[in-house]
Amino acid sequence: MIQKITSNKNKLIRNVILLQSKSRERKKQNLIVIEGRKEIELAFQSGINVKQLLYCNEIISSSEVQKMFENLSNDIQYFEVSRDVFSKISYRETTGGLVAIAETPEKNLCDLKITGKSVFVILESVEKPGNLGAIARIADGSGIDGVIVTEPLTDIYNPNAIRASLGCVFTNDIIVAEFSDVIDWLQKNKIKSYAAELKASELYHKADIQGNVAFVF
Repeated sequence: MIQKITSNKNKLIRNVILLQSKSRERKKQNLIVIEGRKEIELAFQSGINVKQLLYCNEIISSSEVQKMFENLSNDIQYFEVSRDVFSKISYRETTGGLVAIAETPEKNLCDLKITGKSVFVILESVEKPGNLGAIARIADGSGIDGVIVTEPLTDIYNPNAIRASLGCVFTNDIIVAEFSDVIDWLQKNKIKSYAAELKASELYHKADIQGNVAFVF
């Protein structure tokens, strides 16, 4: 059943806005906001549990929405919102008229697959969500096996990070871990680590990079 929302003061709408703006609230509710058709489709394909889908009927029709997602999950709640309401919960005009609420993915170091030729990227203290999203997108396109974020200064599922990644935060394994735990994990799995440095003693294309490796930035 599709429910209609026309008021900006609706409880769900107010919560969506809260989730978008407050990292603390996302952690408390264990929920994230996904904006955009491509991003939502990638979330579904990656097994993310989407709980609610809000769409603007002036941008995308009800029949098209249901056709897109009916075979993916029967547990989704659908909400048709007015254009005015949708403008309050979307940052971009190119979202395709879709915003979703989903459970926060839970991943840790032991979820990363190590094949013998795995390549990982380790990021220290990333501050800007847009940068994190861009790195996730590049890592996905480059075939990186996982991105590990230590001591992050931003939420990896910040709406800006999701947008900048074009949904690649879902298709690539992105893990948040303490630096000490990452060191232990590298040593336990015999993964060689390389640090990027402007004045490094060795050029990257001359380094003997074989086996499982991790690049630290």
